Amino acid sequence: MTYDITFVRVRQGLTLHETLDHLRAGSDPDADPPELRLTGAQRAEWGRILGRVSREIGSVESEEYPYSLTFETVGPPGRVQFDYYGDTANIEVAYRHLGPAAPDVMNLVYRIARIVEEESGLTGHDFEVDQPTRTGDPARAAARLSGVSDWARHHLS
Repeated sequence: MTYDITFVRVRQGLTLHETLDHLRAGSDPDADPPELRLTGAQRAEWGRILGRVSREIGSVESEEYPYSLTFETVGPPGRVQFDYYGDTANIEVAYRHLGPAAPDVMNLVYRIARIVEEESGLTGHDFEVDQPTRTGDPARAAARLSGVSDWARHHLS
């Protein structure tokens, strides 16, 4: 179970939600994900995102998989995973950050989200607290992360 932030390249004339509905309508949840086929521009976006995150945030470990390009942060305040598919992407954080650890990790998540938006043109949205990542409040996201993490610790262990 992870806290997820979604990114999408909003189609001209559509809202974020309409674009997501359009993408979901054409997908089969039981099918294997489509093989990654990035354009040159998308590969360049990935390179800019990875380079800037490495310079501004710190070391990351990156991998290329058949279905996505991925990086994970290394070290404190915790592991944050970013998966890039070209016209969509997402950030995942495990629900294990409580109290004072939650703001640290969510500040990191929102810094990465803003870099992704600036370097790719993708639009990020945090559906956990229903706010855009560009203008959203990381403290609000941290409260949600901490609350769910606390609940999970007490009810799922």
